[in-house]
Amino acid sequence: MRMQAPILELAGVAHSYGDVTPLADVTLTLGPGELLVITGGSGSGKSTLLGIMGLMEKPDSGRYLLRGKPVGELSDGALARLRNRHFGFVFQQYALIPGLNVWQNVARPLGYAGLNRREQKRRAVELLSELGLAHLAGRRPAQLSGGEQKRVAIARALVNDPAIVLADEPTASLDDINAEAVIRLLKAQAKRLGAALIVVTHDQRVKNHISNHLTIGKA
Repeated sequence: MRMQAPILELAGVAHSYGDVTPLADVTLTLGPGELLVITGGSGSGKSTLLGIMGLMEKPDSGRYLLRGKPVGELSDGALARLRNRHFGFVFQQYALIPGLNVWQNVARPLGYAGLNRREQKRRAVELLSELGLAHLAGRRPAQLSGGEQKRVAIARALVNDPAIVLADEPTASLDDINAEAVIRLLKAQAKRLGAALIVVTHDQRVKNHISNHLTIGKA
């Protein structure tokens, strides 16, 4: 059986801030459906690496291939288009827009992709239904619990069927029940989409679910 081509490849990636080098010689390969947990102490470069993987920062050295093509020399506009087309982001602080209701928050990436409002709503509500959140579609973020907001943020990350899902501390401040639900949801949806899932965390509950770990700096 022929192996599937990698989605994401880093080779010798390094990044510095002045005299501080949080990342040095990071090399990894992830394919469809593969899961990775990135761990490390405070200031070890976890968020920097996530930013590089998400095309929001550029490394000082090394090579980054997305579906076999180098991205290092692309313009900011080209990188933005790749982010919208290939990536889903789950931010630690949810980053939901208070003035929009749930389905509008979920549909936000589809607007950037140029879909009309009717199609945006259809796809957002369809995904919310799959995730058991349809009853929340018309509510505002302030009307949701922390766990519900996190699940809506995950729905937004998945709505454009990304090839790569990047999650920054997705279980932070959640109780055990909600943390378990969030990580199982992320894993199930990554499997459904055939997406690579990369989670930055210090949470042992997440580490227990995903066996592939990369430690940056000193854990």
